[in-house]
Amino acid sequence: MPASPSPENPLLSLSPVAPVPFHRIRAEHVHPAVTALLERAGENLRTLETAAPCTFDGTMLALDALTAPLDDAMAVVAHLESVATTPELRAAYNAVQAPVSAFFSSITLSDGLWKALKAFAATPEARALTGPRQRYLERTLDDFRRNGADLDPAGKTRLAALDVDLATTCVRYAQHVLDATNAFELVVDDPGQLSGLPEAALDAARESASLSKRAGYRFTLQAPSYVPAITYLDNRHLRERLYRAYNSRAVGGPTDNTPLLLRILQLRREKAKLLGRPHFADLVLEDRMAKSAQTALAFLDQLRTRVLPTFERENQELAAYRRELDGPSAPALEPWDLAYYAEKLRRDRFDFDEEALRNYFGADTVLAGLFELAKRLFGVSIEPWTDAPLWHPSVRAFVMRSDQGSEAARFYIDLFPRESKQDGAWMHGLLTGGPSEPHLGLVAANVTPPLAARDGVIRSAQLSRREVETLFHEFGHLLHHSLSRVELRSQSGTRVATDFVELPSKLLENWVWQREALDLCARDSATGLAVPDELLAKMKRARTFRAANAMMRQLGFSELDLALHTRFDPSKDGDVLPYARSIADRYSPTPLHADYAMVASFSHLFAHSVGYAAGYYSYQWAEVLEADAFSRFQNQGVLNPQVGQALRTAILEKGDSDDPMVLYKAFMGREPQLEALLARAGLSEQIG
Repeated sequence: MPASPSPENPLLSLSPVAPVPFHRIRAEHVHPAVTALLERAGENLRTLETAAPCTFDGTMLALDALTAPLDDAMAVVAHLESVATTPELRAAYNAVQAPVSAFFSSITLSDGLWKALKAFAATPEARALTGPRQRYLERTLDDFRRNGADLDPAGKTRLAALDVDLATTCVRYAQHVLDATNAFELVVDDPGQLSGLPEAALDAARESASLSKRAGYRFTLQAPSYVPAITYLDNRHLRERLYRAYNSRAVGGPTDNTPLLLRILQLRREKAKLLGRPHFADLVLEDRMAKSAQTALAFLDQLRTRVLPTFERENQELAAYRRELDGPSAPALEPWDLAYYAEKLRRDRFDFDEEALRNYFGADTVLAGLFELAKRLFGVSIEPWTDAPLWHPSVRAFVMRSDQGSEAARFYIDLFPRESKQDGAWMHGLLTGGPSEPHLGLVAANVTPPLAARDGVIRSAQLSRREVETLFHEFGHLLHHSLSRVELRSQSGTRVATDFVELPSKLLENWVWQREALDLCARDSATGLAVPDELLAKMKRARTFRAANAMMRQLGFSELDLALHTRFDPSKDGDVLPYARSIADRYSPTPLHADYAMVASFSHLFAHSVGYAAGYYSYQWAEVLEADAFSRFQNQGVLNPQVGQALRTAILEKGDSDDPMVLYKAFMGREPQLEALLARAGLSEQIG
């Protein structure tokens, strides 16, 4: 018998209207809290199965709230495991994965609950439902069917086992990526080997070595260290070492993800077949905007056909430029050369260096400008949350208020890399409030951290333009979560189709390129002056530089995703790493080497039971939506509060309360058009 949970266990009293005591949550709280919450949810499930009133409130609202406390506790534990992990917390989190996954599977596999849902669906009250309530009923019935409610007992038993195996294997995959990332370091003693590296990156490498009690300069595979090195280092040998290490993470050794990757794909294939689908992609895409793998693949093929001629021309230009610099006998470009020579060509062609912007993007200035932008567009005010419980001293907390002054949300921003924190950037909707309750959210990133000057003074973090764009992207997700005002928890915020969820985030990136927004979030760190017109003009002219390469890279990830989840068969196709590399090769400007194994660290696809699996195309799909949607702001004013309010009421507040295309058309008045994206990328006229 498990020990009785302490009444002071902070995971048992989570609420969107009270601060989450992150500073008090310990690994030993996880098992007793989750055990107690599973028992409570099990009791509620049994009530629904046998004694629930056959009404919307008694059946559907009860189902909507069934797992809320358990969801909240698991969200908080998963969050801490991703931003402040310890061996003890990891072990505790891993230990509860199986029982939690088994319980969630049991909901859609419950005969009693399925009978109760069908009984309610047959009532006059159900037939009279309209709007979000009708949508919730219909989608719930579809979800139960899609997740095995009609299987025989043996099928249900097997499906439950598959879900548990899938959940635990995906968690191990994600943890291997973190461990493999942390396991690598490159220490350079001679500063003469680091020519070309910007001063900010050089200072960061020196400080990283110092913090690790090392002499010299230390490079890691975390983005603020890796990206400047691969882009600016003149030393080709060092670039190659970093590139190969980054793209072979989690292959071999104790963090080898290859067997886990194969296991995840096998489990997903078996699950799809058990549920009567030809492959996993068709299973998960039924409730997305694309509806099927065939539609998603056709969409990708359409974009690839449009982009391919410009992609090939860009690659020829870069190869010619390299020969121009290094002589006609210069060797062919390798993958670790691409960013380096592309950045040189950008500077030559546009007289523009991305690093020239860094001095204008102090982290505090960017956040203040981003908050002001949200105020002007969406009518929200953001202020510091001074007494918020934190999990790390560098984390900052804020309160978002609506135009009436009530709290819309509280949220955290965790910007800087740590070895206890996963790489990448994300928004996590930690807790969901009701229609009139505040939500709790988080924006996490791994941007360039502040540095200690040689006199001991801490300097403000200065961000790259790409890092600023990342913050805008994740803040778009946060607005979608924070401004949601729907009745049903299951329809709240970002609980929408994956190929719709990226619309608000991708849309917000556009403001990084607008003078009106830059004047809010970009100021010279020494003088306080805005970005000069000449520098902004160069930045805009360079925006479409190698745009076809950027798009092809994303299309390659999307095709790989769909190939793995529709047609990959190890008995016919052999090892997964060469198979994945052969697909990536079609989208690479240069041939990839035999050790290229990015798929072993592709967390978007394999760190969660579903996540973006069979749905990575959503980024390109959403780009079409957001480029088209931004045209309304371009036509009516990029800081036009009426247009911002229209976006808020049509999309940001609505969650999944209506079909995504209905919501989109409510904002735009029509369906999306592809040409806006191609025109913005500078591809429309060139491709025809």
